[in-house]
Amino acid sequence: MQAVIFDQPGNPDVLKLSSIPIPLPRRNEVLIKVEAAGINRPDIVQRQGNYPPPKNANPHLGLEIAGEIVSSPSNSHFSIGDKVCALTNGGGYAQYCSVPYVQCLPWPKQYNAIKAAALPETFFTVWTNLFAIGNLKPNDSLLIHGGSGGIGTTAIQLAKAFGATIYTTVGTEEKGSFCKKLGATDFINYKKDNFYEKIKSLTNKQGVNLILDIMGASYFSDNIKSLSEEGRLVIISFQGGIKAENVNLGLIAMKRVTVTGSTLRPRDTKFKGKIARALHKHVWPLLDTGIIEPQVFKIFPFEQVRKAHQLMESNKHIGKIVLDLSQFSD
Repeated sequence: MQAVIFDQPGNPDVLKLSSIPIPLPRRNEVLIKVEAAGINRPDIVQRQGNYPPPKNANPHLGLEIAGEIVSSPSNSHFSIGDKVCALTNGGGYAQYCSVPYVQCLPWPKQYNAIKAAALPETFFTVWTNLFAIGNLKPNDSLLIHGGSGGIGTTAIQLAKAFGATIYTTVGTEEKGSFCKKLGATDFINYKKDNFYEKIKSLTNKQGVNLILDIMGASYFSDNIKSLSEEGRLVIISFQGGIKAENVNLGLIAMKRVTVTGSTLRPRDTKFKGKIARALHKHVWPLLDTGIIEPQVFKIFPFEQVRKAHQLMESNKHIGKIVLDLSQFSD
C-alpha cells in the first residue's frame, strides 16, 4: 500500500509517499481501507521531531481516518463493509490502517468520508478535556484559546450545544467573526488586545469558569488571572512553551482554582473506548441532526500532503484540513 513516511525530521518537504506493507490487525483491531484522513497539529510536531509516538503505537503520521472496514474480529460490533471513522494510534496517512474497534464510530447520518474524517481527533480531545476533565456545566463561562482551529471550532459548537457562554482568542477579525457564527458570544484578537483585560471587561471582573488552553507557558499567568473563583484551567498543548516564569502562585490558592492538563495519544485503548461511547451517546445525535458539524476548510489529494502541512503551519486555515484518498488506486 501507499503511505506517507519521512526518513528524518524536518519541514514538509521531508514527507513522501512510499510503498509499505498493509498492517496486520492485532487482536481486537479492525482493518480499515482509508478514504480520508484528517491533518492535526500533533502530526506537524511529530514530523518536526518533537512528538515521538508512544510505545507500541504506529510510528507513521495520521491520528484520524474515515473509511470502510475490510477485516473485523469476531468480538467486534462492526462488520466488513461498515463505514466508520476512527481515532487511530498512528498510521492514518495510508491506504489501510488498523485500529482498535472500540476507537471506531459510525459515520453520522448523511456524512461522506471527508466530513467523517474531520471528527475523531478533535471530538475525542474536546470531549475529554471540556467535559470529562473540565466538567463544563450549563451556564458556565468558557474561554477557548485558538477558537478558529480544529479544536476551537469543535469546542465552540459543543460548548454552545451544552449551554455555555463562550469567549475565544483569534488572530484576525475574520476568524473572530467566524467563531461568533459558530456560537461564541465574543472574541478577542490577541494581536490587538490583551485577553486578560478583555475577559475582565466582558465578565464584569468575575472571570471565566473554565479555560481550554493550547498555548501553555506564555498564557499561564494571564490564564490564572482570567479565571473566576474555583475556576478550571485545562492545558492541552504548549505552542507557547512549557516553562512559565513570574507566575503568582498565590492567586491559585486565593481563587481555589484547578490547573490540569492532558494528552490523548498516550492513553490506553480502554480510556479511548470509553470516550468513544460517550461521544456516540451524547454527541453523535447532534451530528446526525446537523446541530453541530465539523468545519472543513480545505481538502487536499493524498499526493499533496506537503501542501496540507504547509497550510496548517501557516495558521491561515479555519477549521479542519483533510486528505482525500478516495481516488487513490491500490
